[in-house]
Amino acid sequence: MDAHNPHADAHKDAHALVAHAPPGLSWLARASIAAYLPSIAAGMAKTLEWMFRPAVTLRYPEQQYKPRKGYRGEHRLKKDEQGRPKCVACFMCATACPAECITIVAEPAPWPDRDKVPAKFEIDMLKCIYCGMCEEACPCDAIELTETFTQIATTRKEKIYDKERLLKN
Repeated sequence: MDAHNPHADAHKDAHALVAHAPPGLSWLARASIAAYLPSIAAGMAKTLEWMFRPAVTLRYPEQQYKPRKGYRGEHRLKKDEQGRPKCVACFMCATACPAECITIVAEPAPWPDRDKVPAKFEIDMLKCIYCGMCEEACPCDAIELTETFTQIATTRKEKIYDKERLLKN
């Protein structure tokens, strides 16, 4: 038997226990000991092994989780150099979204450098699957997914982000 295999050791120990069992035990009791004891010993060995491993739990809020580079969290609408929203209401992000969580209503732009701007831009974050398709589809680089993941809401309405909320992210 393999000395490094806890199952083999437990099986060997169970046979030794059955061999030295009191003679008054029935065959059913002997079979039960032989069947269950190796599994119990292997389970206890695994428990002891895990008890002495280092913990991976973070002590929140003292220790904060740092998302990996490229993590796709909450959405943000970007602004141009003049502080205006970069979005030109082209509907590419809403078209590319597989969850259909983006709603855009366009209006004529007050500036001569673009035709339209969004009068209404909403993302239902409860429907969003954070795939990043909206970010990839945007020709103006107006929307991005940030590394923010700890936004708390107490109602469903709070998770529908409007244009002003997205510009503040």
